[in-house]
Amino acid sequence: MGQQSLIYAFVAHGTVILAEYTEFTDNFTTIASQCLMKLPASNNKFTYNCDGHTFNYLVKDGFTYCVVAVESVGQQIPIAFMDRVKEDFTKRYGGRKAAIAAANSLNREFRYVLDRGEKIELLVDKTENLRSQAALEEILYQFEEKLQAEREEAARKQEELQAQLQAQQAALEENQSLLRQAQEEVKGMHTKFEETNALLRAVLKLQKD
Repeated sequence: MGQQSLIYAFVAHGTVILAEYTEFTDNFTTIASQCLMKLPASNNKFTYNCDGHTFNYLVKDGFTYCVVAVESVGQQIPIAFMDRVKEDFTKRYGGRKAAIAAANSLNREFRYVLDRGEKIELLVDKTENLRSQAALEEILYQFEEKLQAEREEAARKQEELQAQLQAQQAALEENQSLLRQAQEEVKGMHTKFEETNALLRAVLKLQKD
């Protein structure tokens, strides 16, 4: 069992402890047993805090699975450990054997299950690492999506600006064409004015003569 987090575990039928394991000596075993006596019989999960420890219980079909952990480890590791113990215990003793077993009669053959809390910790840590990695990948994915959206928006705005510039260029060219046309008309009018003026001078000269 993990030396720094999971410090005591047992499996009980009713209030009779069938198998238990710990590498430590403290009053948490007494507290865990006292809590067992007061647990409701209905299927449920319970957690109690006392003296810097959490006393975690899983009650299922008349059997109680308990793990005592240091408070700082939280609830995820103890709950994962209890679920694994329940699964293994049910596979091995799911029939009549566990129901009629005497107190501590399953200690020797089942203690290996109770003594693998450290593996459960590693499994939970690995799961947390995978979740962290998945969260990081999700953040990167969202960032890439946002970056792609910004690129598309920038490209769209650039296309709109290019279209506006082309429209302005076309309007400018049209205005320049109209200006040239007006200049040609003014030039033509000036030519006609010069011709008319020359004709008037000629008429005036004839009248004098």
